[in-house]
Amino acid sequence: MSQAGRLVVLVSGSGTNLQALLDASADPSYGATIVAVGADRDGIEGLARAERAGVPTFVEKLSGYGSRAEWDAAVAARIAAYRPDLVVSAGFMKILGDPTLSAFPVVNTHPALLPSFPGAHGVRDALAHGVKVTGCTVMLADAGVDTGPIIAQEAVRVFDGDDEHQLHERIKTVERELLVDTVGRMVREGWTVAGRTVRIGPGGEKK
Repeated sequence: MSQAGRLVVLVSGSGTNLQALLDASADPSYGATIVAVGADRDGIEGLARAERAGVPTFVEKLSGYGSRAEWDAAVAARIAAYRPDLVVSAGFMKILGDPTLSAFPVVNTHPALLPSFPGAHGVRDALAHGVKVTGCTVMLADAGVDTGPIIAQEAVRVFDGDDEHQLHERIKTVERELLVDTVGRMVREGWTVAGRTVRIGPGGEKK
């Protein structure tokens, strides 16, 4: 097998998606290794998960910089130091700036079937709309909010009586599996982007 793809994973909270990626990457056949985990805050479980796994970590707090542009540049520089093939935003609660987005492909997730229900309250908004099926999306991040090209999606049924927490927990279970599968396929098989269409598989360029 060719050299494993290098992943930098960004987190802001408990890091359950990160843990799924750590578990998957422990198998050499997965094709990827996590070379660093970055965060925008201290004292979170996501960083503790990385440290327990022996993965280097870094923290860049927005409050430590005089402007958003300075923070964007600092984050990009920290990521670049690890020479990633792919950056994974795994519950990272900041929108990444152009210095990162123009330098690296960034994979992000959203707990709804985009382009429906973008933004911070995708689960709540889907419930309020009365949908019978929602789900999760894995996408390439761009400068917008949940507007990047879609890589993969999976549906999740909405049951009578669901509240936001119950539905979100079911979506997160599916989301973890979809993220792990999608990232693994991207690093093993390559991918191409034509307009808004992302294809994984033979002939795809490993970006």
